[in-house]
Amino acid sequence: MQRKAKFRVFVTRREVLAVGDVPDHTLMLTELEGYPLEYTPGVAGEFVYRRSVGFHDRIKGDGHMHGYAFTVYEHGTVYSRFTGDKRGDMTRGKWEVERGIGKLAGLKGAGTFVVTPGEKPGELILEMDGEYQL
Repeated sequence: MQRKAKFRVFVTRREVLAVGDVPDHTLMLTELEGYPLEYTPGVAGEFVYRRSVGFHDRIKGDGHMHGYAFTVYEHGTVYSRFTGDKRGDMTRGKWEVERGIGKLAGLKGAGTFVVTPGEKPGELILEMDGEYQL
């Protein structure tokens, strides 16, 4: 089944360390939480909560990232992992379901995502597209 979703996410925690090998090379750990802007409830019901943690390796603001996310719904939870690359104001990447629980037990799925800046500092817009099988 093809599914799309759009979330407004907020940086709730960020730790940055300078690597020191070249100018502006940093490692960053982030935590984001958010809520849907566009979401159609499925078998798991209404949205409850979304959280992700990510690790970023950036030089002058651009670079690779990977992390994990979980989304809680009324009747189930899905855990996923993601990888992406930030270039300028946009991050593009891929995600894949790790596992589901509740009505999402046995869930399989993968797809793509795009993250762009929101209207306020620390606010981002996450757009996801993918295929699911339950």
